[in-house]
Amino acid sequence: MQNFKSASLIRRCFRSYRSIFHYSSLSSHSNDALGDDVDSVVLVEGKASSRTAILNRPSVLNALSTTMGARLHKLYKCWEDDPDIGFVALKGSGRAFCAGGDVVTLYHLINEGNLEDCKEFFRTLYNFIYLLGTYLKPHVAILNGITMGGGAGVSIPGTFRVATDKTVFATPETLIGFHPDAGASFYLSHLPGYLGEYLALTGDKLKGAELIGCGLATHYSLSAFGDLVYPDRTSVLHRIETLDKCFGHGTVEEIMDALESEAARTHDAWCISTLKKLKDASPLSLKVSLRSIREGRFQTLDQCLVREYRMSLQGISKQISEDFCEGVRARVVDKDFAPKWNPPSLEQVSKDMVDQYFSSLSEQEPELELPTKQREAFM
Repeated sequence: MQNFKSASLIRRCFRSYRSIFHYSSLSSHSNDALGDDVDSVVLVEGKASSRTAILNRPSVLNALSTTMGARLHKLYKCWEDDPDIGFVALKGSGRAFCAGGDVVTLYHLINEGNLEDCKEFFRTLYNFIYLLGTYLKPHVAILNGITMGGGAGVSIPGTFRVATDKTVFATPETLIGFHPDAGASFYLSHLPGYLGEYLALTGDKLKGAELIGCGLATHYSLSAFGDLVYPDRTSVLHRIETLDKCFGHGTVEEIMDALESEAARTHDAWCISTLKKLKDASPLSLKVSLRSIREGRFQTLDQCLVREYRMSLQGISKQISEDFCEGVRARVVDKDFAPKWNPPSLEQVSKDMVDQYFSSLSEQEPELELPTKQREAFM
């Protein structure tokens, strides 16, 4: 009966999308993206007993800004309190659901010395994610197109996640010198085996059928509802045994050694390509991200968000390393794809550097405050 109700809710939601709306693309003003026009960046569609929020910055793949996070939070709180609204949905305009946070704007703000606006971005986004993760009404996220980083954060904590044949999921933060955040250490750590560690460290992409296979998505849709789909033969899900064997180790060095040994023994192309992905990532980010996923396995959603906020502020402060700005510069701004990581190797990443990411903030820097007394995390 519960499955029938879930399927019925999904069908009701999809019927509301039979009419395709055309939205004018927003021009991208990267230096002003965290303060976009409130009403235009998140549109609203009302259908009798439902509401749909539409992320509407298609020119930047619906990258999240502070304004978007604040508007989503306000809308969702209002809808939750409205007895006439039965469920809430979230989708993206254009070819993406959401490509994550607006890292280009963060990059410029950091270089300008404006860390306060960066902090406000993380506080606003993480508070919305906590609201979504404790939402009292059914929530349906339509993961059609690119769904990465913070885009996963504003969808996966909800009730239902609908993947499609156009879905492309990834948490690629180690490739820009950051760490999977926005609740990623919670949901990745709860995936089967050590798949979460693999996705967090390599930034590898998953297709819609793979999201169903590992549980990140609850439903899949093509032209008909509820189509049965299976990951193709090239999917990493068919390599879980090898993946667990390599990524179950305690350190990044041991993981890479295991992959090296497996590649030498089997000449497996997957092992070779996985090694390359790890070598392309920030060494510091690899160690920080592995510890984050391992800690997330034993924490609630709110605990993960509080810790990730602490880590994010450390990551943007430049006190430990400038890898985040360097990664964004190399991959998104200048696009030379040749970041100069500091430290440049795993051997030079000290335990103290990693520990500092997880240490308490200074007395002058307040921790992330979540309404845990009013909204207890049930995940």
